[in-house]
Amino acid sequence: MAAELIALTQEALVGMDVELVDVERAPGGLLRVTIDRPEGVRIEDCERVSKHLSRVFEVEDIDYLRLEVGSPGVDRPLKRPEDFLRFAGERVEIRLRQAVDNRKVFTGVLQASQDESGSAAYSLKYETQSGELQVLGFTFDDVERAKLDPILDFKGKKR
Repeated sequence: MAAELIALTQEALVGMDVELVDVERAPGGLLRVTIDRPEGVRIEDCERVSKHLSRVFEVEDIDYLRLEVGSPGVDRPLKRPEDFLRFAGERVEIRLRQAVDNRKVFTGVLQASQDESGSAAYSLKYETQSGELQVLGFTFDDVERAKLDPILDFKGKKR
């Protein structure tokens, strides 16, 4: 059911100049839809998507009590291989499915590339506790979850 809801939502958003990040069912009948745009999400985008999805979900008889449409925020999750390519060069936190050197969580600068055949290669440049720079190579399937991890100053601006 979750995959069908995501597919329906993705299809409904085609041509709306927004990217679907996630669809989540939350307690109390809440249906949370997270969207993104390269220029950032505006309140008008959320309003437009909310109105559109309300009509689509009513026609498709999707059961929910409340619909919430929002942006992913500064710690946006990376859920698809395309996300890893798009956010190459950014600071990210990844949690691996299997431990590497007795740890699963790494934070550093994401590096990604794609060859002519469409195969992608990912790595993370991170600093060890001793201050040494290391590079961790991984595949998309190695990742349990990943998110952007920008450094914010006390005023909430990215550095």
